[in-house]
Amino acid sequence: MSRISVRGFAVASATAVTTVGAVVGVASGSTPAADDNNFEATAADTTLLADIPAGQQAQVQTASLTQQADAQASAADAAAKKSVEEAARFQAAKDAKAKKQAAEAKLEKERKEKEAERANRSEVRSTASFAQQSSYTVAQVQAIARQIVPADQFQCFSNIVNHESTWNYRASNPSSGAYGLVQALPGSKMASAGADWQTNPATQIKWGLSYMDGRYGSPCGAWSFWQANHWY
Repeated sequence: MSRISVRGFAVASATAVTTVGAVVGVASGSTPAADDNNFEATAADTTLLADIPAGQQAQVQTASLTQQADAQASAADAAAKKSVEEAARFQAAKDAKAKKQAAEAKLEKERKEKEAERANRSEVRSTASFAQQSSYTVAQVQAIARQIVPADQFQCFSNIVNHESTWNYRASNPSSGAYGLVQALPGSKMASAGADWQTNPATQIKWGLSYMDGRYGSPCGAWSFWQANHWY
């Protein structure tokens, strides 16, 4: 007789069915000694399907198959859930890496653009050449500034000069020693831009622009600071 050992009963049939519990051993035809021993160890605690009343056998078999199907479905759901979670973690890591690379690329682009802008400003300052005059009108000084200061920064530069000197390149503050369009303190600082710093507005503008770029990043940066503090 072919015998399938299960917890609770033994089935004298070629079809394996179980009640509550899992199959603990199968013997069909020739079996290893270890399996025979295992089978014999559990035989005392088993029941033959033939010993179950005929009217209940179909119910027991159906319940057993349903239980097996539920267990298999539960295992399949768990495996599917694990697969979905792993895929989600992989995609999240991939997205985070892509965002980081995009942010780094953006920062690098902005850094290069700023460097190029500053280089361009330096080039403008170094190539701008103006014939010196004995005196300059406000309109003439502003025209010179427009040729030296980048167009997108001119209004900010102009705002500061308006407040500091009203475009008077000879403006002097007797109490502090500040001098010129941008009221350099002391005025002699502007000598780094040219020996004619006292009389040449172009020299003062070049120095002022360099100062604003170096300390605040741009004239607009300097103007933002000026608005908050009324000095720069």
